[in-house]
Amino acid sequence: MNADILKRVVRAIADGSQNDLDRLADKIVESERLTGHVRLAAQLEAILKQPRPKRPSASPIPPIADIERTLKELPLSRRHGESLATLLTTDALEHHMVLPKAIEDRFARIEAEYAARDRLRTFGLKPRKTILLYGPPGCGKSLGAKRLAWSTGLPLMKVRFDVLISSYFGESATNLRTIFIAAKERPCVLLLDECDFIARSRTNSKDIGEASRIVNSLLQLMEEYDAPGLLVATTNVESSLDSALFRRFDDVFMVPLPGPMEIGKLLRMTLSTVRLAEPIDWGALVEHLSGASAAMVVKAAQDAAKAAVLSGRQVVTQANLLQAIAEQRRTNASAHEE
Repeated sequence: MNADILKRVVRAIADGSQNDLDRLADKIVESERLTGHVRLAAQLEAILKQPRPKRPSASPIPPIADIERTLKELPLSRRHGESLATLLTTDALEHHMVLPKAIEDRFARIEAEYAARDRLRTFGLKPRKTILLYGPPGCGKSLGAKRLAWSTGLPLMKVRFDVLISSYFGESATNLRTIFIAAKERPCVLLLDECDFIARSRTNSKDIGEASRIVNSLLQLMEEYDAPGLLVATTNVESSLDSALFRRFDDVFMVPLPGPMEIGKLLRMTLSTVRLAEPIDWGALVEHLSGASAAMVVKAAQDAAKAAVLSGRQVVTQANLLQAIAEQRRTNASAHEE
């Protein structure tokens, strides 16, 4: 057992973190198998599969020690000591998505490979760990990262680019490396949301200084990426990304705008907790929302539900929905004009 794993085992015991101990036990088994100690690895695996005594149910509020430990583990900027990322635990993540079957299958495959990562490695196969999601604004790329975190049971660590980028020579690249080190030490879904902010093509950029350095640093870190969790990057404008970056991802796919079937499902799902007046012409609503993003569909349904509650009727009507859709259309049109 190497010194790094040993230190993490002792830290997990000191903190009383059973989840960390379980993950480290799996890592020890994997390490022994890779070093050729196949018999020992099998014996350790058999021990882990033995029934365990039931533990008392966990408190809904995490202990103060766990909260403090989580905050201490967040990567900090070199100069000002600010958090370079925000952390969301699995119980705080949105994860319901309505997607075309082909895209749903892509997400499900990533989740299945992560769940079977140890089994895949026994055959010399690597699970998909780095994913690039692209598509128009509001289509659900960030939600996709949250869904992957929820499905794998990992916390989500979202990079704060406002803190990451520094005007000082080489500091942005140093901050980025600090984030990748933190992701390696603590299994998580590392989210680079709107990554074109730091990954724009070096050939099209007029800034050949710090911007170019951070792209080079990102390319190197992606090449060396071997963290125990997942890395998810998102972008609205994949054409602006450095072409060399695409080869670093295990999977790259588009999250599209919802079609008629997905719009109908999103409306019904969002309105499932409120009463609906009869009849609701779903076909007309879907037609009015043609070309809308998933975020807009959900927002319109939520606004209609809130209007019904505030009116005192507590029943959502066709008129409520049409008015909410029209308001969203006007808001989007104004935003595009600016």
